[in-house]
Amino acid sequence: MESQTPQEAPKSKVYPKDNLRIIWRPDLCQHAGVCVRTLPKVYRPQDKPWIKPEHATVEDLMAQIDRCPSGALSYELTDPKETL
Repeated sequence: MESQTPQEAPKSKVYPKDNLRIIWRPDLCQHAGVCVRTLPKVYRPQDKPWIKPEHATVEDLMAQIDRCPSGALSYELTDPKETL
């Protein structure tokens, strides 16, 4: 009888900006480039880290993330009084 290995939880990376937490799931990314074309100062695939949220407003980041075709980018709003 073969033993089954548990599936790994999807890996994600979090990038904070003010009361916004950007979540990137590389396993879902289809490399459509919508993020890079929309906010090229934020999304820089050649850099590490490749997401630099300090180069856009929270509102612009949310609007762009809402257009991610694969769902690889998402966000959570946090209480501005909370610390990350």
